[in-house]
Amino acid sequence: MTPARGSLLGIEHLDAGEIMKILRFARRMNPDKPRPLLKGKRVLLLFYETSTRTRSSFEIAAKSLGAHTVLISATGSSIEKGESLLDTGYTVRAVGADVIVIRHPNAGAPHIMAEHIDVPIINAGDGLHEHPSQALLDAYTILRNKKNFKGLQVAIIGDIFHSRVARSACHLLSKFGVKIVLCGPPELVPEVATTLAPGVRVTRQIEEALHGTDVVMLLRVQSERLAGLKIDVPDYTARYQMTPARLKMAKKDAIVMHPGPIIRGLELTSEVADGAQARILEEVRNGVPTRMAILARAVGRMR
Repeated sequence: MTPARGSLLGIEHLDAGEIMKILRFARRMNPDKPRPLLKGKRVLLLFYETSTRTRSSFEIAAKSLGAHTVLISATGSSIEKGESLLDTGYTVRAVGADVIVIRHPNAGAPHIMAEHIDVPIINAGDGLHEHPSQALLDAYTILRNKKNFKGLQVAIIGDIFHSRVARSACHLLSKFGVKIVLCGPPELVPEVATTLAPGVRVTRQIEEALHGTDVVMLLRVQSERLAGLKIDVPDYTARYQMTPARLKMAKKDAIVMHPGPIIRGLELTSEVADGAQARILEEVRNGVPTRMAILARAVGRMR
């Protein structure tokens, strides 16, 4: 079965024109001024992994468009009893789901569901594969601050290898000719990362990554993962932590982004997190209008 029209499974195979349509429509969305574009529709939030930002913003987005929402998590449902992904999908479709938003720990899970369920499927993050709605809201945030993508350079710093956010961001930004620099130790940013998308390069030196940069995108770095990879935490912070002094190496009007949750004292200092150049909370807020646009597109109301 071909995925239902309106599905959003990833960024890699989405063209630049369609991306811009979503971002332009997102500008027209305001959760404080509800629009009944999904009135009477049922949006099923199927989350096999815990989530705060993504789940809550999809729920607020759906309700702002007049939809009914139902949350199903891996705990406290038949999933916990061993029900298969497809059987769960068939069940929620049978009870009337019009759109299914799914987060799953296994890469490709949303694609499998889209091949068997006849309603739009929205990928809210699948394993280490993609996180398309995050890439779209990040692009929306960049455009709110930089107006257009032309001539931009973006530095993505942190755990690239384990980040579906980084993968989707690289796929999206490269479609608009954005220069992308990935930075971190080889265990977290392998050289193969240059194959993620055209124009991506890797550096181990944060100073090189920041030089001439318009957008600094930090990624979550887990101390327990560093320990497992035998990376000394103090050494990581000494080499890669975003500090006010390092931020000065980027352009004067550079913005700092982070998909969250941020870890102060490891990935960045409080001075940077709370500083004038930080757009971290704005990034979270932008998740709602962006996901309103994604949901409107899913039901054919993005015009």
